[in-house]
Amino acid sequence: MKLFIGNKAYSSWSLRGWLALKQSGLPFEEIVVPLYDAEWDKRREGDEFAPSSGKVPILWDGEAVVWDSLAIVEYLADKVGRDIFWPQDEAARAMARSMAAEMHSSFQALRRECTMNLRHIYPPRALSPEVTADVTRIVTLWAEARSRYGGSSEPFLFGAFGAADIMFAPVVTRFVTYSVPLPRFAEAYAEAVLNHRFMQDWLAGAQEEDWVIEKFEQAIPGA
Repeated sequence: MKLFIGNKAYSSWSLRGWLALKQSGLPFEEIVVPLYDAEWDKRREGDEFAPSSGKVPILWDGEAVVWDSLAIVEYLADKVGRDIFWPQDEAARAMARSMAAEMHSSFQALRRECTMNLRHIYPPRALSPEVTADVTRIVTLWAEARSRYGGSSEPFLFGAFGAADIMFAPVVTRFVTYSVPLPRFAEAYAEAVLNHRFMQDWLAGAQEEDWVIEKFEQAIPGA
């Protein structure tokens, strides 16, 4: 299998697809494609990106092609077993899928105003009402998942690391980058995600990159 991803420092959707493949345990070739460089428009017109119209991540498995991070999760779950990604309990699985889907389709203000950037930790600043509402909703979802299904032996949303954690992993990095204050339980969850061995590998790779995308480098007042 070949997974085409964007810059590790910036590409939140690439992170999700990459985490899904790491979680599956299947071997794959990782191909990092610099986003928005001088060759980007030409590169995205190539055969590798045609099915996704130039978007990353995109996974090729022989003749099968899968794009969109949540679709990659489901494709891999079919190959290796759904319990690798989703809780076994039916009610927990229903909630985990709902949370993953909401993360997939929502929180536009947070995405727009707090783009993923793994190179910086900015000083605290006032968040817009829209971003504040997104943060509140996310933390509320985390609290409900942890209280209902998290258990005490594992630190993740539904116990073991799974698809819901994969979908929220880039949000965890945003909360760190923008110094977003979190309740204690959410800080503990965020720390568990960041310390996961897959995340540590991704973070290390991001620090080794030398590409800078100015549109994702925010000027923070007072920084």
